Amino acid sequence: MTEAPAPTGVQTSLMRVMGVGFSIALAFGNTIGVGILRLPGSVAAALQDPVLIIAVWAIGGIYAILGAVSVAELAAMTPLSGGFYVFARRAFGPRIGFAVGWNDWLATSVTCAYVSLTAVDFLGALAPPVAAHPQLAAIGLILAFTGFNWLGVRTGGAVQNLVSGLVGLLLVGLAAACFVLPPPPGALGGAVAGAPAAPVRLAAGLVSGLIVALRTVLVTYDGWYGAIYMSEETVNPGRSLPRAVIGCAALVMSLYLLINLGFLHALPMSQLITSKLPAADVAARIFPAGGATFVTVVSLLTVLGLLNAMILCAPRVIYALARDSARARGLLQVGKGGAPQAATAVSVGVAILLVLSGSLEQLVAVAAVFFVMNFVFSYSALFMLRYREPHAERPFRAWAFPVSTGVVLLGSCVFLVLTAREDPRSALIAAGLLLVSQPAYSWANRAVRS
Repeated sequence: MTEAPAPTGVQTSLMRVMGVGFSIALAFGNTIGVGILRLPGSVAAALQDPVLIIAVWAIGGIYAILGAVSVAELAAMTPLSGGFYVFARRAFGPRIGFAVGWNDWLATSVTCAYVSLTAVDFLGALAPPVAAHPQLAAIGLILAFTGFNWLGVRTGGAVQNLVSGLVGLLLVGLAAACFVLPPPPGALGGAVAGAPAAPVRLAAGLVSGLIVALRTVLVTYDGWYGAIYMSEETVNPGRSLPRAVIGCAALVMSLYLLINLGFLHALPMSQLITSKLPAADVAARIFPAGGATFVTVVSLLTVLGLLNAMILCAPRVIYALARDSARARGLLQVGKGGAPQAATAVSVGVAILLVLSGSLEQLVAVAAVFFVMNFVFSYSALFMLRYREPHAERPFRAWAFPVSTGVVLLGSCVFLVLTAREDPRSALIAAGLLLVSQPAYSWANRAVRS
């Protein structure tokens, strides 16, 4: 009984060619979504006070930076592609690591499918014939971006740099344009007319509004960790990865604060708290004849950036799982350009099947549970490795540990409990898939006959 060898004569090593700029672009594309264009209205409705609104977005950014600081230590000391899997495996062993990696891969593949269909919604608004065949159009988008990444990691990285750069420029431009407009009556004017002052409302139940707003904001910040999926392909990972994950969290925080300040300046509070898409309302003031089109284009670009990020990230997880297994070595095939082509084919194939399934909403809810679990395992891994490997080489050490990591671990546990209480069905499905991963682990790591 022996381990199955990698295919003879086939390249199986990833290429370390990507710099910190790409890592930030990947993390940025993995974070920025349509949420920042529509959720400021939800946060405003929960708080109804400009100071509290900006404070909550700032708190969310600080929380993301604390999480990034903790993940930065893990990424720098374990610079292997595969995302959260490599941290869990090192800290808790191969069986638990496999469960984390398996479910992270499934969640990322589900996200890829869902995002492709979301992109078709926006594309259909610009080109109505596309909307007539949403599944075919979504598959076409997946295959198109897969084609770019199939050519090599540099090509896929260039696409990510381009899309993320365009999204960043357009969002900064939208926020800056808000300050050119004269503020309408009621903009930045404090709480909604007729509402009690903030201290009174705090005593009357503002805590509930703060919790709702914080949860909304934290979801919008999710994704800053995108660079860890390609750690092995990053030049000088000990320095580049901490800069990428912390830099992305700080960059996104600055952008979100700027956007919210702009919306508060350009829209009266009474309109902001009832708006389903504040970016569209702002754009309508800036571009009366083309505001809706502008927001649709920005929305489309954000989801395309996320789609490309998912096509980059998902194969790296299953590639890492295959490298540590006995039976899946065939998934280690890497193309001349450095793309893990076999793992990409499997991941994209699963995403396409999910698109054809026609029912992704439940799977997306389950994927959200998995992503929160990833945080719990990762922050716990940092505590475990600090205890078990105190003298391990750490090119970067988490600032203010253990307080910083303790805060985000506690927050992730609370968030996981709240998610399970609100959506017990998705939590049960997630738990079931965790259990199913164990027979899969046993099969993947069973020795093969020579």
